[in-house]
Amino acid sequence: MTDIQKDPHTQPCLIAQISDPHIKAGGKLSYRQVDTANALRQAISTLNQLAPRPDLVLISGDLVDFGHPSEYATFKQILAELMLPVYLIPGNHDDREHLRAAFPEHRYLFQHRDYLHWVVDDYPVRIVGLDSSVPGNPHGELSDESLQWLDTTLAEQPGKPTLVMVHHHPFVSGIDHMDRQPLKRPSALADVIAKHAQVERLLCGHLHRSIQAHFANTLAMSCPGVSHQVSLDLSPDGPAHFQLEPPGYLLHQWSATNGMVTHQGFIEHYPGPFPFYDASGLID
Repeated sequence: MTDIQKDPHTQPCLIAQISDPHIKAGGKLSYRQVDTANALRQAISTLNQLAPRPDLVLISGDLVDFGHPSEYATFKQILAELMLPVYLIPGNHDDREHLRAAFPEHRYLFQHRDYLHWVVDDYPVRIVGLDSSVPGNPHGELSDESLQWLDTTLAEQPGKPTLVMVHHHPFVSGIDHMDRQPLKRPSALADVIAKHAQVERLLCGHLHRSIQAHFANTLAMSCPGVSHQVSLDLSPDGPAHFQLEPPGYLLHQWSATNGMVTHQGFIEHYPGPFPFYDASGLID
């Protein structure tokens, strides 16, 4: 079979994920410490240089810091530097209507009347985006209507590998202050996901760390932030702190042979790569 004759839905697919840009307008620093605009530029530069090139990029919420139109204008200006298709969902720092107004060309954001739920079928892996934002609140929630929409959407293509993306984490992370603002009613989401074995990953943001947990019949995982990370403090009643640890991204690699494999990369420049062997072929 030639390349032209191959079924595009069986071809490998490489999906990059970044999260929580928290863009502010006017060059302001987030929490008076974090240059989130420059951090997003560095993340985009890293993604643009990846080889092999990802097929698409997902951004899992908290696109801006306060949901202001000026922040979305800044976010859009920086995002224009990305040379890859990109798909967005809102987080608790976002505003649905201001996001839609800033990105009218992102027609997938208009698939649902009330929420920014969407599905994209243009790739070998199906992508489903969920809007878990609750205006004025840090936690997330999916209404009964939203869960029914998800169930119906997943039932449409039971044989196609699928990623579901939602901003808020539906599992206990162990980071106390973040677990006080999770996705509410996670069991209701689990009941839906468990019915659909094609869901390869449930992707989240919000936690500003790479964390994995079994959820329903799949793996739920959060993406590191592109600027600041939530402090890794697993003590009860731990304070709400962040750290300027190396920012990161996730790469979700799917193939018909190997299924879905996820890698974490860092948005930093490090020495290397170096071969494991010297010129003589011997290990030091």
